[in-house]
Amino acid sequence: MLIFVLELFDNYDTISEIVIDYSMRVGLGPLSIVVGIIFYRKVVVFTKRADIEAKTEALVMPIIEENNLELVDVEYVKEGSDYYLRVYADKEGGITIGDCEIVNRALGDLLDQDDYIGDAYILEVSSPGLTRPLKKEKDFKRSIGKVVEIKTFAKVNGAKEFEGVLKAYDENTVTIELEDETEITITRKDISMIRLAFIY
Repeated sequence: MLIFVLELFDNYDTISEIVIDYSMRVGLGPLSIVVGIIFYRKVVVFTKRADIEAKTEALVMPIIEENNLELVDVEYVKEGSDYYLRVYADKEGGITIGDCEIVNRALGDLLDQDDYIGDAYILEVSSPGLTRPLKKEKDFKRSIGKVVEIKTFAKVNGAKEFEGVLKAYDENTVTIELEDETEITITRKDISMIRLAFIY
């Protein structure tokens, strides 16, 4: 199916032409062709986003290191009709507005030179923020020993929300110590959200 769909975009101008012709030629129903097209487009979008994020991370790292900062994450997302290229950075004691302006200005110049993003986009450089979810391995690593909030898709031990100190993690599980000093290990595929807890 995916091979068929890869050929489609090279030979046809509209999805209607694709569905009609390939339904007749390969014996697949129109719905199967449409599903294949949707799948292909999602793969392309994901690959494009990952490529932009990787290139941006490579560009910004020297700037981050030169200013004694830590790169937390890079993300390229579409919100509404706008695309955003976001760089999250931090440092001991917290990143300042001045730090963000330095990185934004230097990175912006490099992005103008390389010009590898075809869409119009907004560049943002900021701190990770307290409500930002833990997503990557380095997010978990830097949060060991800190209090996190976890929400699960379904109940685990009778609850769907947990708060405790992050004790350990691996690619499949997260372990936290609850207030009563007991530990609970939650499968990562069951977690809908995990982030640093806001302590009042």
